[in-house]
This record gives sequence, structure tokens and C-alpha cells, in this order.
Amino acid sequence: MKPPRLDRNWLGPALLLVVIGLVLAACVPTSAPAASGSVSATPLPTPLVPAQPGADPVSLLAWLFTPVFQALFILLVILDDITGNIAIAIIVMTLIIRALLIPLFRTQTVSQRRMQLVQPELKEIQKRYKGDRAKISEAQMALYKERGVNPAAGCLPLVLQFILLIPMYSVIRDGLTNYDPSAMVTVFGHELPILHCTNLVNGVPTPPQPCLDPYAFGINWGVASVLIPLPIIGGLSLIAVVSAFLQLIQSRMVMPPVSQGSQDQSANVQRQTMLLFPLISIFYGAFLPAGLFLYWIVTTIFSIVQQYLIVGWGSLFPIFGWTPGFAVGHTPRFPVAVPAPDPNARSSSSTAARTITSTERAAKAASTVRSRERGRQGRRGRRR
Repeated sequence: MKPPRLDRNWLGPALLLVVIGLVLAACVPTSAPAASGSVSATPLPTPLVPAQPGADPVSLLAWLFTPVFQALFILLVILDDITGNIAIAIIVMTLIIRALLIPLFRTQTVSQRRMQLVQPELKEIQKRYKGDRAKISEAQMALYKERGVNPAAGCLPLVLQFILLIPMYSVIRDGLTNYDPSAMVTVFGHELPILHCTNLVNGVPTPPQPCLDPYAFGINWGVASVLIPLPIIGGLSLIAVVSAFLQLIQSRMVMPPVSQGSQDQSANVQRQTMLLFPLISIFYGAFLPAGLFLYWIVTTIFSIVQQYLIVGWGSLFPIFGWTPGFAVGHTPRFPVAVPAPDPNARSSSSTAARTITSTERAAKAASTVRSRERGRQGRRGRRR
């Protein structure tokens, strides 16, 4: 009978949630309604305005995300005005966001590492109470409490990534392609950063081009950058491949270590999920704007550096059985130690778990002694 899969693999479902959110965001139109009610063969471009709450859930969701969209877009406009380069503005904005979120992502990395360090004890609990899901869950919760480990500590950074990813996608897709986004930088009737939209003549774009210059380093960061057109998936984007490669490195660094002959199915599923997600992101390159991949690349590099300081190279090596010399015996700058038992956190549930274990062992020992005594008495009786 296989041991029950009770490890909390919240990372896989969270990543799948991000995938679903990206797909939905790519399919939801966000253009503002036309100012005129007339219908023409060639629709006129419309300015970018804040979303209004509607009866359908999509409009309500867009309205809830509007404040985040406006904050990010205002920051992007200010940085673009300072740097004069939209790509550099996206990079600097990403670094500012990640710098503000350093404590949360550090908590996530430390929590993942501590969960890996207590895995041997969790496996021992599963063997001890094999087949009893209630006792396994109770003993695991007691262990978490004694060791000061919070399995849900890493969920908040993932939620924040999802909350920021959708508005960032809209900022880059709509903010870098719209001819008049002035309404998105207007707060309480005041336009905060001054937009220099030189493409407007009497409020009409002439020629029809976006207000912010989306070109930098020869790339239009407001649209998808397809290097090689391909059937079915639409095409292959070089920047999407670079993003997927960096995500793969980040995933391997925090991946649970592989042990020889390991039968932990939940850990195997977690490894497959963490490897599959970066590969899936390559297919997004055909329809997601290049600026979003630039944001994701900078975010991933920032995470790699942060993880390197806490967990070192983690499970990145060996690769195909090869480990470079610089990774042998490497010690991270801020290592995470095995959390020691906290005597003040011992609850009645942990004491009950230890009492149950002692009782079970005593019962097994007593039953063994009785069987031997009965056998000896039977043999003595036959000799008499």
C-alpha cells in the first residue's frame, strides 16, 4: 500500500493559477468604448480610460485592478520621461517593485528551504502512521508547530506575483499601444506626470501611433516579438526562450533534492510541475508583449540572486551528472539552518502523538511476549 500524498504542494496549483490568469488576460479586451455611437468600416482609435464596474465578473475584475494599473502606469511614465528609453524604464520599474518585496520573497525562500529540511521527519511520520491520514495530519501539524515552520508562509508572495502580473500585462499591452492614455495618469482631476503626446492634432492621432514610444534597442516592447513564425503556436520568440531558461534555473535552485531510489510521489510531481511551467511559457511568446517578458526576465534574475544568497546553488547541480568546481562545497551567504524544536510551542497534540506512539509500541511488545509464553506453556504441558 502506497503512502498517502499529504505534502502541501501549493506551488504547483499556484503556478497553474498564474497560467490560467495569463490566458484569460490575453483573451479579455481592454480597449475603451468608442466616443461616437456611429458604426464605420474602419473604427476610430479610442483613448485609454479607467475601467468601470459592470454586471459581468470580467468588468468587475478589471475595475478592481484599475488602481494597481494606474500606479504602475504612472511609475512607468515617470521613468520613461527620466530615462528616455522604455526598455530601461521597464527594467528600473521591475527593480523598484522587487526591492520593495524583498522581505516577502525572503520569507518564501526560507519557508521552502525549511520545509525541505524537515522532510526526513515528515517521512518518518508517514511511515509510523501508515494508512491513518488523521494521525499523519495531526503529527505533521505538531511537528510544524514545534519547529516553527509555517507551510503557508510562501503563499503571499505568489499571490502578489499574480496580482502584479495581470496589471503589468495590461500596462505594457495597452499603455504602450494607445494613442491617448492621459486618463490613466489623472488622479482626482490632476494629471500627475506630463505626457508629451506629439501625435495628437485636435485630439486625433496623426499619424496613428502610440503616445509613448514603444521602441527601444530595435524592439517594439508593446507587442509580441516573434523571431521565427511557426504553425499552431504562432511563432518562437527569442526573449521568451531566454525568460524560460532563467525560470528553469530558478526552479531547479529551490527544487527538492533528488535522493537515490526515492519513492516520494508528491515530490516527483512537484519537480515535474516546476520544470513544466518554464517550458510552457515559451508558447506565450507568440501573443504576449515583449515588455512583459522583459519584466519577467528581470524578476527572475532578481529571484535567482536572492535565492543564491539564501540557499546557494540549491538543487541546480548536478546537471547530467556534472557538478562544476565552484558549486562543490559551496556555502550560501545567509544559510538556513534546521529549525530546532521549540519547547514553548509543544502542544497537547504533539504530546498525544508521542503518547500514542509509546502505547502502540508497548502493545506490540506485550502481544509478542504473550505469544511466546503461551507457546512455552503448551510445550511444557505436552512434556508432562
